[in-house]
Amino acid sequence: MADFHETGKKGEQAATSYLSGKGYRILEQNWRSGPNEIDVIAQKDDLIVIVEVKTRRTNYFGEPEEFVTKTKQKLLVKAANAYVLKNKLDNEVRFDIISVLFKGKDHTIHHIEDAFYPALS
Repeated sequence: MADFHETGKKGEQAATSYLSGKGYRILEQNWRSGPNEIDVIAQKDDLIVIVEVKTRRTNYFGEPEEFVTKTKQKLLVKAANAYVLKNKLDNEVRFDIISVLFKGKDHTIHHIEDAFYPALS
């Protein structure tokens, strides 16, 4: 597996551990709807949380969360809609970003709740 894939998987593991420790229940990981993927789908109380995890080994080119583009946001919203419809959910949905920055064996996590809102158009 390519090194960046391994880094991404480690970041997703760190993010799910972090969320679990904060009382979130992990519903899905790497959930796919066609070509679109949601890294983590979690639930806290009655809220469904769609989480995009961005992992980097350096922030030289910017913080990991800065790489969640408007295009990626639209794809996440589309996938989230598919998930809600497929599971016949009537819960409020929130979109979060978790950035994981590895420095050697250590890492930092930055959890951004309500990172973006679905566009109306």
